[in-house]
Amino acid sequence: MIVVGIESSAHTFGVGIVTDDNENDFILADERIQYIPKRGGIHPRESSRFLAEKGPQILKNAFIKSSIEPKKIDAVAVALGPGLGPCLRVGATIARTLSAYLNKPLVSVNHAVAHVEIGSKLTGLKDPVTVYLSGGNTAVIAYVDKRYRIFGETLDIALGNLLDTFAREVGLGPPYVVGGMHVVDKCAESGKRILPDFPYVVKGQDMAFSGLFTASLRAYRKGVDLNDICLTLREIAYNSVLEVSARCLMHTKKKEIMLVGGVAASPILREKFVEMAKIYGASVGVVPPQYAVDNGVMIAWTGLLGYKAGLTIDLKSAVVRQRWRIDEVEIPWR
Repeated sequence: MIVVGIESSAHTFGVGIVTDDNENDFILADERIQYIPKRGGIHPRESSRFLAEKGPQILKNAFIKSSIEPKKIDAVAVALGPGLGPCLRVGATIARTLSAYLNKPLVSVNHAVAHVEIGSKLTGLKDPVTVYLSGGNTAVIAYVDKRYRIFGETLDIALGNLLDTFAREVGLGPPYVVGGMHVVDKCAESGKRILPDFPYVVKGQDMAFSGLFTASLRAYRKGVDLNDICLTLREIAYNSVLEVSARCLMHTKKKEIMLVGGVAASPILREKFVEMAKIYGASVGVVPPQYAVDNGVMIAWTGLLGYKAGLTIDLKSAVVRQRWRIDEVEIPWR
């Protein structure tokens, strides 16, 4: 079976082509391009225009790379949410067109579920607590009774958004990641002390970062050493995620923990999770950086799982869902 998957939820247009005919070499193509704003954060309209201009060529490149004739594929998968509406519509339009033109079934994929499934595929973990950290998401997730349940999540901004926005406000970025490390992590390496009176907010199983962001920015404008601010921000933010993750391990009694999403590429965060897992006797799996970020392969692989489970959608119903939560999705293939 061969499935093509299309991802366009924010700043990346990705196309993956996968097969279940070869367990160890299941990726036939992985093409992608990323919109990088000249200044500030992602502007949905500008990003969607970039994706619409570049998307068709990326799709063509994927078929060329895979040496697969388009008519040979079995299904078309597409991320319909969550994400930025204008960007999601680019991928949805191209996927519906491809599905209709080739007369192939269309499979709707939840972007967050795709991060979890490609993580499980690449790490080999079977039933992990999943820590999903990206620019738009911060959630601790566990599979229970045919759904991925959210054990804890951010109540305001996501961890990746916290790091990127602070870096931008104090002139550390963009780019936000240099040499595989976030610029806030790099800045924190020269920090010498944890600053007092910065808010550490874990409410129940949920986290909040907006107060930490405000306190960090206020300290910077008062002239406090930036390295110390970065160290304090990083330690409080990362440790609050660790606390909720540890609670989830204890509550669910699972023995595996997996990091997915773009922030999972942080080596500092990985080290913290490895040390935490030792305490609880758990195994740690981290998605390779290439597939921790948004990509078409994760959509194609999850689409393949969904298609084999009989999950297809008619073209008229294939509309985007900007706030499509992971716990709203039935997972029949597990």
